[in-house]
Amino acid sequence: MVDNELPKHDQDMRIEFVEDANWTTCEKYLTCLTVCFFTVLSTFNSSSLVIALVPLSVEFHQSQTRTGYIICFNLLLMGVGNLLWVPISRVIGKRPVYLFALLLLTATNVWTYYASSYGSLLSSRIISGLASSAADATVPSLIADLFFVHERGHCMMLFHFALSTGFFIGPLISAYIIQEAGWRWTSGFLAIAGGTTFLVGIFIIRESNYRRDIANTELPASAYPQKRKLVSWMALTHGYRPDVSFFKAVLNTIRLVGYPPILWTGLLVGTFVGWYGFPATCPQLLSIAHEVTDFVHRNIVVQMTASRVFLKPPFGWKIGSVGLLALSGFIGAVIAFFLGGKLVDLTSARMTKANHGIREPEFRLPAIILPAIIGPMGVLTFGICTADRLTWVGAAFGYAMQGFGVTAISNIVVTYAVDSYHQLAGEALVIVFVIRNTIAMLLSLYTVNWQESTGVKNAFGQMVGIQYSILLFTIPMFLFGKRIRAWTTRFGPIAAIQGQK
Repeated sequence: MVDNELPKHDQDMRIEFVEDANWTTCEKYLTCLTVCFFTVLSTFNSSSLVIALVPLSVEFHQSQTRTGYIICFNLLLMGVGNLLWVPISRVIGKRPVYLFALLLLTATNVWTYYASSYGSLLSSRIISGLASSAADATVPSLIADLFFVHERGHCMMLFHFALSTGFFIGPLISAYIIQEAGWRWTSGFLAIAGGTTFLVGIFIIRESNYRRDIANTELPASAYPQKRKLVSWMALTHGYRPDVSFFKAVLNTIRLVGYPPILWTGLLVGTFVGWYGFPATCPQLLSIAHEVTDFVHRNIVVQMTASRVFLKPPFGWKIGSVGLLALSGFIGAVIAFFLGGKLVDLTSARMTKANHGIREPEFRLPAIILPAIIGPMGVLTFGICTADRLTWVGAAFGYAMQGFGVTAISNIVVTYAVDSYHQLAGEALVIVFVIRNTIAMLLSLYTVNWQESTGVKNAFGQMVGIQYSILLFTIPMFLFGKRIRAWTTRFGPIAAIQGQK
């Protein structure tokens, strides 16, 4: 497996050897796509009961604020759970983590389906949030293991597209399931999908957690172990690393917050994903129209504004029409998938060629220019169109622009963070996603007060200003990123890794 981050003359003489480096392209992509489908299910799971908060509060005789805890704590565990799964995957491997988490997701949704008390329902949703988090920060690390660095931008886009699919399509499906079959069948659907993915994963998901050794390319292929047969690689122990400490891995993760590229990535992803609407914040959230509770109002940003505007005059849309507005955001994400991922790789490849074949992580950052313009302008367009009750077409275009921006920008900066610290890609993304979830929760809690005190149009304009302020740090990261990364090798977990070499 060639690591293109090595100087070119070093690549000519040696490769980074992995025990199963002779996987076919099909085997790599099947592993990646199966895990990414798990990511779709995880984001779907976090928002599956949002629209059912009112009937749930009636059925379980709880205040609607207390009923909302099933969403709030599910999201909390989805973020914090990364602190558990990534270190565990370092010790026992990624394959057993994914398979166990899929089983846990399936079991907890069966539990939710049969829950007969509020306590039982809340417990099932908390644990399902923990299960969902296994398909979050671990996935970029898996991609870094499976694919060459020049393929990483495109393949990382698969992960972010999976996140976007869960954001937009999951709640839409959930709304119609609840409408036609009742709230319990949202969990029934997830249990069936999770169980099916687990069965497929047994035969598809491969272990990528191996000790990387340096191999001489001049040696014949017979000098290395042969590719494992089917029964052999299906074992769950091949990724076990007795030399890795779980508690040390947790400590290393926490210490990474002191690395500027990781902290900046988390802040940037958080401001875009948080304002755009985290999994629990979907247009269908307010499709109950006049029955919406204060808690629900406080768990939305862009999507909340859409529902408050389009369900009332002069538009007077029906429930399904408001839900379908999410498709415009999904279209933007689809465009980002085809443009954003390849654009990152092509830009980086051209700059690498101009740099005499030496690749730097910062070469991915110029690709941020296009989504950095389109994304925030989509926020502003949407805010103006909804505040002034202008045509829904303008709001839909703004929605799509935001979908493109949030998907592409997240992919670019996350790929940059992974390339910068690929030895600790999973741990780095834990910090990024914990910051992302924290910002998303804060925005969802206080956005109503913000809009009421400043006005919808001003709130959207101020958010655009915040986004551009953080985006401006792309310039020093591009110009001085290599020096910053060199500085971070003097302390923390990277310094420890360097010292072991």
